Amino acid sequence: MKRTFALFIALTAFSAFGLAADPYVVVLGVGQDAGVPQMGCESPFCKEAWKDPSKREMVSSIAIVDPDTGERWIFDATPDLPEQFQLLKEITGDRSNALDGIFLTHAHMGHYTGLMYLGFESMNAKEVPVFAMPRMKRYLETNGPWSQLVSFKNISIKELVKDKPSKLNGRISVTPFLVPHRDEYSETVGFRITSNGFNVLFIPDIDKWERWDRKLEDEVRKNDLLFVDATFFKDGEIPRPMSEVLHPFVEETMALLKDLPASERSKIHFIHFNHSNPLVQRSKEAIGEVESSGFRIARTGMTIPLENRGN
Repeated sequence: MKRTFALFIALTAFSAFGLAADPYVVVLGVGQDAGVPQMGCESPFCKEAWKDPSKREMVSSIAIVDPDTGERWIFDATPDLPEQFQLLKEITGDRSNALDGIFLTHAHMGHYTGLMYLGFESMNAKEVPVFAMPRMKRYLETNGPWSQLVSFKNISIKELVKDKPSKLNGRISVTPFLVPHRDEYSETVGFRITSNGFNVLFIPDIDKWERWDRKLEDEVRKNDLLFVDATFFKDGEIPRPMSEVLHPFVEETMALLKDLPASERSKIHFIHFNHSNPLVQRSKEAIGEVESSGFRIARTGMTIPLENRGN
């Protein structure tokens, strides 16, 4: 957490001298929907992780913070939302319960169920803006217990439109875009976050890159930072047909982007690791393979300023 502390000191200094500080992204978790380790898992790694909290990981989520205005937005409401919100408070130095919005990617358990903690039985929040696509919005409004959050005015749902930017303040906007995934209850989207000419892509879940109507290589070139689905490292990782749970393997993503310059490959930050993934198990061999290939691994507590490096 040294970098986090250094960033907080730097932002405090900017504020003290009346200078504008860049917005920044915070990684709040890196695990797949069910966390790390998963319930019922008795693998050697899981047994170690149940005994050693340092080996556990919260579910994948990021936040965007504007230190000038004090605003902060969370992307995906995970089952770990209480602890993640507390981490965000510590990193920003703002211990109030102010939360300027939550953006939802889709209706799978790790990406929206944390909304329950905004409810009457817990925080009893007041009209926290929840940004959601049309099907996701209808799902929340018409199914309990989520509909109670709406009727009790714990949340206020803001409907998103694909490929249409939502302006959050004078220098931050967020644009949803559709990605192919299992859409039983809602659409699935990724988000482009834009600030100061700096573009961040957040794609925690997607089937396979070739099923997308965009080319990942082009998106890497057009953006400055990408958090991408790394649920599984390679085929055969779990004892079931992996065609039942489509995700791009880390090996596939690295092979797809291997011919890009190092400066482009370094934009990729892998996130959303299943508990079986050797990267989240901290395998030196797997981590070395990724990092020596020029890619990066998202880690909880990581902070990255959104600054236009071309200026």
